[in-house]
Amino acid sequence: METGNKPIILLVAEAVTLAHFGRIVTLARALDSTGYEVVVASDPRYLDLDAPLNCTFHPIRSIPSAEFALALARGKPVYSLETLSRYIEDDLALLDLVRPALVVGDFRLSLAVSAPLRKIPFATVVNAYWSPYAVTRYPVPDLPVTRILGITLAQKLFDIIRPVAFALHARPLNRLRRRFGLTPLGQDIRNTYTWADYTLYADIPEVVPALNLPPHHRYLGPVLWSPAISLPEWWDSLSKDKPIVFLSLGSSGMAALLPMALAALSQLAITVVVATARKITIDEVPANAYITDYLPLDLVAARLKIVISNGGSLTTYQALSSGVPVIGLCSNLDQLLNMNAVQRLGAAVTLHCARISATDLVMAVTAMLDNPSYGRAAIKISQVLAESDAKQRFREFVAQVLH
Repeated sequence: METGNKPIILLVAEAVTLAHFGRIVTLARALDSTGYEVVVASDPRYLDLDAPLNCTFHPIRSIPSAEFALALARGKPVYSLETLSRYIEDDLALLDLVRPALVVGDFRLSLAVSAPLRKIPFATVVNAYWSPYAVTRYPVPDLPVTRILGITLAQKLFDIIRPVAFALHARPLNRLRRRFGLTPLGQDIRNTYTWADYTLYADIPEVVPALNLPPHHRYLGPVLWSPAISLPEWWDSLSKDKPIVFLSLGSSGMAALLPMALAALSQLAITVVVATARKITIDEVPANAYITDYLPLDLVAARLKIVISNGGSLTTYQALSSGVPVIGLCSNLDQLLNMNAVQRLGAAVTLHCARISATDLVMAVTAMLDNPSYGRAAIKISQVLAESDAKQRFREFVAQVLH
């Protein structure tokens, strides 16, 4: 639909993690408000990190982030049939209210039902390592079996059962598509994560390659985002004589590991800046550490030597765009897929949360500080990223679809 002479573009974030919200907000801001009526819909849990949006905002429900993380930790489907059914009801009400010419979703899987039902063109933003066309291997995530058997044996078992697990995770959405008279997407979670009229990969092929992509799949490039907040008062007083290491396990990492990580890093001659993402209170702060809720990584990355994260793609690409290598404390498959792709290029180290120790972390940080190859690899990736403009590609995509 159009308001006046302007098509309406609806962008929908599934706010179970901050990354999905951040990417949608960045893409919304990329569009020219003189040419489009831009509307963002999301659970408002992260809204204060990037306000004002300067566009129309509609609140919609997302499951709690803790519920999402618990399902991943147990290896269970993230969304039940009942949850997706409620999502579809909410989507349809939103689509009927906004009546967009194009809807763009980030991990809002229910749009694979609601958008076709309303015959609205649908684009999904997703990481390329979830593509069925991706050139990747699938590391075993931190599941209960991983902790029992260890990573080596658990990996062998995971390689055998992965197709069955991927089919199980795809079942709820396929059942709902069938219920509404739509063709099921196949017994593979990669299809349910990436299905749309247009699939936009928030990666570059140099990091996550794919083969034989169909015409409606394309690389958008990394969609960079940082919270729109001020720097902490202590930032300008940080010593310039010691390496600065940024530590944050984000909205989907295992925040309970932060005290252990801080204690481990207190042994090193470094300065540690920590963003807790409001998930944990640090009672004992080492002398070399500074704590805040969030930190605008785009403003501070130039001073960092290492970023330690949960391995998610949003923080990883923000670090790499400034030539900073990454250590990932990973637990779920999404984090491991992302970090393995970057580690393959020499700019990252992957540590499994299920088996990590203070010694492991100290050794990883020490090796990265002592070995300049990590920094060189990160700088090489940053040079490729400098040629990638996801916002411009998104503008071109929208214009192509509508005109």
